[in-house]
Amino acid sequence: MTTPQALAGLKVADFSHVVAGPLATHFLALNGAEVTKIEPPTGDPLRNYTLDPAQRGMAPPFVGINAGKSSVVLDLKTPRGRDQAEAIIAASDVVVENFRPGVMARLGLGAKAMRAKYPHLIWCAVSGFGQTGPMADVAAMDQIVQSLAGVMLLSGQPDDPAMRVGFPLVDTFAGLLAAFAIQTALVQRERGLVRGQEIDVAMLDAALVMMLSVVNPLLIAGEEPVRTGNRGFSRAPTSDTFACLDGAITIGAVEDAHVARALGVLGLSDLLSQPRFADRAQRAAHADALAGRIAAVLATRPAAAWEAAFRAVGVPAARVQTTAEALAMPQLTGRDLVLTLPDGRRILNAGFRFATGGPGTTRPAPALGAGAAQTTTS
Repeated sequence: MTTPQALAGLKVADFSHVVAGPLATHFLALNGAEVTKIEPPTGDPLRNYTLDPAQRGMAPPFVGINAGKSSVVLDLKTPRGRDQAEAIIAASDVVVENFRPGVMARLGLGAKAMRAKYPHLIWCAVSGFGQTGPMADVAAMDQIVQSLAGVMLLSGQPDDPAMRVGFPLVDTFAGLLAAFAIQTALVQRERGLVRGQEIDVAMLDAALVMMLSVVNPLLIAGEEPVRTGNRGFSRAPTSDTFACLDGAITIGAVEDAHVARALGVLGLSDLLSQPRFADRAQRAAHADALAGRIAAVLATRPAAAWEAAFRAVGVPAARVQTTAEALAMPQLTGRDLVLTLPDGRRILNAGFRFATGGPGTTRPAPALGAGAAQTTTS
């Protein structure tokens, strides 16, 4: 008998659109929740995030984070649409929405009104800047928050122009954070600690939490983030990305033992006898000189050859690959990371595995207004 998924039987009313909110409910659906996606007559805008006319309505970004859900079309500007929406809310355990703060309340479907009538509800609102504060009504999207939070000044070299991370990083992390918050609230409710809950997830807050590796040193010691290009968080010159004869390689030698092994592979062990490279502090102080010596040697052989040589002595190293090359790696075989849906489309799974009852779905993303879907274990 198949072990039930963790959220089997949980009913979720999903009023969200584009990425952050739908990604939160996507993770709930992958773990067994029944997610009803409430869409306007024009559908979730993400349905049309494509330049290929043939994919409009079911664009790949939409398909990838809405599998296993059902779609109900409601016009919330009409009394009938609002009545139908309330009926769905009343029958749900969780409500997720990512309208601008106040929109749901003006429709008579806000958290305060609905939770007063249905106190069991766990209500999660995802927005750019939160439900409170002077910026609560300010419009936001991923790249806007990347700009405000300082994300665009973390990568590259010190004199480079600001550059966004090349995918909706903040949307993605905010969605994951919302899913975590919802499941935390479910545990609270099941333990009798609360009857219901209101969750306020702000993309700006999420971005700063995501950046905790640089934000905490700033809060604790006043250390401003420094742009270091491809050099690692440790700032060690032996933890960087280098061009090879063919392609490029990233090395992660930070601790003294790994540095010694890496330099041994490169035939540069004698450098450790020089005072300027003798310890971590000195290597950091003379980083460019050491990196130059390393780069000259790495340029003589292909990246794959160097990768094998470093790994043979236990030094973290990886050649630079495309995403397509990463997906083709034998390492991913049998890890349930990619799901093949009945319509033949392949999407990513949740990214973690359970021994039994783990995440997954056998149902494709719904066409606009399609009937109820059921999620099942992978």
